[in-house]
Amino acid sequence: MAFDYKKEYKEFYMPKNKPSIVTIPKMNYIAVRGKGNPNEEESEYKKSIGLLYAIAFTIKMSYKGTYKIEGYFSYVVPPLEGFWWQDGNRNGIDYNKKEEMQFISVIRLPDFVTKKDFDWAIEEAMKKKGLDFSKVEFLTYEEGECVQCMHIGPYDEEPKTVDLMHEYIKENGYTLDITKERLHHEIYLSDPRKSEASKLKTVIRHPIKRR
Repeated sequence: MAFDYKKEYKEFYMPKNKPSIVTIPKMNYIAVRGKGNPNEEESEYKKSIGLLYAIAFTIKMSYKGTYKIEGYFSYVVPPLEGFWWQDGNRNGIDYNKKEEMQFISVIRLPDFVTKKDFDWAIEEAMKKKGLDFSKVEFLTYEEGECVQCMHIGPYDEEPKTVDLMHEYIKENGYTLDITKERLHHEIYLSDPRKSEASKLKTVIRHPIKRR
């Protein structure tokens, strides 16, 4: 059976729909940066998703080719994630100003995948797909202590869940710590093309620190 990060690390990917505090370790990601309204048809965000999955599946299927990744095992590609911010906004995201959004769209890499493996995957995908992967980068990110919650419903209703998270940290002696380095984080567990908006599952995570 293939290793599934959502099942093996439920504390990171399957929180309850009430806020909780969690410490996130350092992880490596495939990443693409961009900006603008993610809902627009030809948005940088939508283009980033195709680039991410092309590299993620090139790495996943590498054992069938001539390039062998040391420590390889069968696994399910982890879910799509995104770090989001707007310049000057230290409270998360203002969903009424989508045109000001900036993002780092990411997919987690298995721990055994090295920068060398990643570089090979970029070259391999360029040869096979003929696309420009110059925006794709190998990103190491350590979130540290955060508050997180499962949001169920449309993305535009996320502020309701965020308000619950912020109230929770105040009650427990924490304060929000969103900076240029510590960002609003979302993990997308549902495919919006296949799921009703009311049933979408999204993990929302905000960095915090002790008051």
